[in-house]
Amino acid sequence: MFNYPLDVVMVPLQIILFLFTMYFFIIGFCGMWRKSEKKFTTPQKKFAVIVAAHNESAVIAPLIKNLLSLKYPRELYDVYVIADNCHDNTAEIAEKAGAIVCVRVDKEKKSKGFALEWMFEKIFAMEQDGKFYDAVCIFDADNLVHPNFLMEMNNRLLKGDKIIQGFLDAKNPYDTWVSGTFAIAFWIIDHVSHLAKTNIGLSAVLGGTGMCITVDVLKRHGWRATCLTEDMEFTMKSLAEGLKTTWAHDAVVYDEKPLTFKQSWTQRKRWAQGQFDVAHRFIPKLIVEGWRQKDIRIWDGCIYLLQPHFLMLSAFFMVISYIQLATGPIFTNIYSVMPSQIMTAIMIGQYLLPMIILIKVRAKIKSWFYMLLYPIFIYTWIPIIFLGFIHRNEHEWAHTKHTRSMSYDDMKNFEGRGD
Repeated sequence: MFNYPLDVVMVPLQIILFLFTMYFFIIGFCGMWRKSEKKFTTPQKKFAVIVAAHNESAVIAPLIKNLLSLKYPRELYDVYVIADNCHDNTAEIAEKAGAIVCVRVDKEKKSKGFALEWMFEKIFAMEQDGKFYDAVCIFDADNLVHPNFLMEMNNRLLKGDKIIQGFLDAKNPYDTWVSGTFAIAFWIIDHVSHLAKTNIGLSAVLGGTGMCITVDVLKRHGWRATCLTEDMEFTMKSLAEGLKTTWAHDAVVYDEKPLTFKQSWTQRKRWAQGQFDVAHRFIPKLIVEGWRQKDIRIWDGCIYLLQPHFLMLSAFFMVISYIQLATGPIFTNIYSVMPSQIMTAIMIGQYLLPMIILIKVRAKIKSWFYMLLYPIFIYTWIPIIFLGFIHRNEHEWAHTKHTRSMSYDDMKNFEGRGD
């Protein structure tokens, strides 16, 4: 029986929050190990390496130099740069650096998703001239790439994978506390979400860069991912069609993280808008397809898309809990009657998992200090998520300016770097 009028809302809410928490908590621990793997080491697959660039003259040259020196036969990959609606000399710099430059101008369809769709059509058309690729690899212009990236993707493709996400690392994890906490967040997600789900047979999620997709899949199913989070849109569209995303832990891409809190806020708000947009369009379809195909991976995709809704409910619960502290009992707190061991394990786990991951990535001492500021990164998601929900139907692309220009060798020798 409910003891207070609010129990009709608060008791089911607490049960939902507890089940969500336990679900992610249990999956997270599955990312603390890696399955042993025998790898294919003979290069066989041919790649079109695609870099989407919009006004990226400050960072594009080091990436092209990096890509052209990967430890993979040069005859088995080509590097393309989409100079997308650029107002600077990105195209000239990229061409001088050795890339094949494709200039795109479209004032109406301006997002990265549209640029990739345009480029894929060009890749398909090349087959008429006898130029064939097995897969495309997609990077952002601010990235740097591990020399073994294509070899690792070759291994995954030879094992039958069709959609693959590489390890998302940081190019500048020690520049500022913002880039530092951003890097920590990515390291954690890499392990407790992507690696964990791959370990237990669920689907990872594409992360916007460091992606590999077979040309066959793109031709058969189409890209059709043009929202603010085109990577998530394509992941969920593919999942509904029975295609999961796999994780290549050793295919590492280094991404430039925001240097300022304002940049971080803008980027995360765009992600929140895009995830709400994708969630509201795909969750009904995923539920139906999950039931029809009897595939738990599809239902897990639904739960992934519900994460911002989960955070909104958590924020609502916190507000009501603070009101109860000030006014006295107004609802039944079910957590107070749960076994203390469960709550203790959750409390310890939320601090233990990040520390284990910092050790696994060999993070330097600066990252451990940034962990003290990590709660700021986490709790500022709350207003960002609500703003993302309010603006979920807006699709104006907000470009993040990239300025951290360094070579791959510079990054590896960067003082304090732990990998």
